[in-house]
Formats: sequence, C-alpha cells, structure tokens
Amino acid sequence: MTAADRDLVAALRAELAAIDPARECDRIAERAGLEGALSPRDPVVARLAVRLERRGGSSIVGPGGSAARVAGSGAGDAAAAVTFDRATRPEHCRMAYLRGLFLARGSLSLAGGRTHLEFVLGAEEAPALAAWLSAVGLPASWRLRRGRGVVTWKNGETVGLFLRRIGAGAALLELEARQVSRTLRGELNRVLNAESANLQRSVAAAGRQLAAIDQIEADGRLAAQPYVVRLVAEARRETPEATLADLAERLGVHRSAVQRALDRIERLALHGEAPAAALA
Repeated sequence: MTAADRDLVAALRAELAAIDPARECDRIAERAGLEGALSPRDPVVARLAVRLERRGGSSIVGPGGSAARVAGSGAGDAAAAVTFDRATRPEHCRMAYLRGLFLARGSLSLAGGRTHLEFVLGAEEAPALAAWLSAVGLPASWRLRRGRGVVTWKNGETVGLFLRRIGAGAALLELEARQVSRTLRGELNRVLNAESANLQRSVAAAGRQLAAIDQIEADGRLAAQPYVVRLVAEARRETPEATLADLAERLGVHRSAVQRALDRIERLALHGEAPAAALA
C-alpha cells in the first residue's frame, strides 16, 4: 500500500477504537471481540482494551438464559475469559463484537486500488465465523493459511457495508471517495486508450489511402475509375483527417459506399485493376 493508504487505514482503525459504547452489553460484546489480543501491537487497540477493562465487566442474560459474560472485572483481570453468544444477541451487540474482532484480528489492505479485508483466527473458528457473517448479510470466504483460519472479503461493497455497520464514519467516507476516484480514473484511462487506438488506426488507414490515391493517379488509373471512386479520392485528399462517416456526410453518400471506394483504391494500388463487382 502507499503511505496515504496506510494512513487512511490507521485513521479508520483509530476512529473505530475511539467509539465508546453507551450500553454495557455493547462494551462486553466489544471486549469479547478483542479477546485473544491481550498484547495488541497496535497502540490504538491497546488503549481501547485498557479503557474497556477499566469500565469493568459483568454478565448479561439473553433470551432463554444465554449470556455474554466477562469473568472478573478491573485492570488486574487482563486475561479474563470472555464469551459471546453470537446467535442470540441483538444487532447492536453483534456489531460491537465485530468491531472488537476487526480491531484485534482483522486487517484492511488497499493495495493496487483493491479492497481486501481479512480476519486471522484459529483454524476451527474460521468456518463458523464465515457462516455467521453470511447469515447476517455479510457473506465471506475462508481458507487455511499456515495452520490458521483466514476469513476474507475482497468485495469493496461488502467491506464498505461491514465498516459502516460497525461504526466507521469519516474515514470510511474518505475510503469510498478514493475508490470512486480510482474507478473513474480507470474508466477514463480505458476510454482514452480506446480513443487513442482508434485514432492511430484511422491515421494509418488514411496514410495508406493517400499513398494509394497518389499511385493510381500517377499511372492514370484513377481517371478511369467510376465517378464515386474519383469523388471519394478527392474528398480524402482534401480532408485526410476525416472519418468515413465525415466523408459520407460531406459527399451525401452512404458510409458503405465510401468504404468500398477506398477499398477499391487500395486494391488497385496493390494488385492492379479491381473487379467490376467491387462497387456493387
């Protein structure tokens, strides 16, 4: 990634880590997502873990008695066991959990203008997380890599939806603006390349046609050609940059007639007299 892309990803992570959930259940869910990153290398995530730890922990009982629980509370319980029942918790708890999971075990890459987000988990966790994400409208693929499970999104729209749902704001808008800009630049380059190629072909064709006109005029064959052929030859000489459509409009004939006349001129220059049916 470029330095600008890395700075944007860092800003997005900092924005997500700065979210302070108002509900206690969301704080517990986010701590559950952070579980496994007890010594995070990212100082932003480290500060988040300390802040959540200081807020303390408790348990919440869900439908049917299911619970998301933090065993113990306070900064001394840095290794407290955190569990989260993804299937029964409400949407806001699920998104808080995913926010913590992304900050602890996720990475976002914008290399080459492509958006790639992945979670690195235990081998047994990856298929379960991928299935759950699909169930909540965020379909993901997973694979094993060096003994670890990797859950991946490579679709920019899905990544954007995920980041929006877990609370990204200003940084996500900047990311989307860059993606739109890259898409537009790519489309513009495609159009310009196509136009440039068409122009080069047109210039080359006009050059061949002018050389052929000069050749058959020099040996007297142009004067013996049908009126339309002589008319098109004269128009081509006067406007070498004109397209076939331009010549047809100028002369008041069909484009196909212009094309046949120019083809006849080139065949005459290369092979001698063209067959009489060439203009039929």
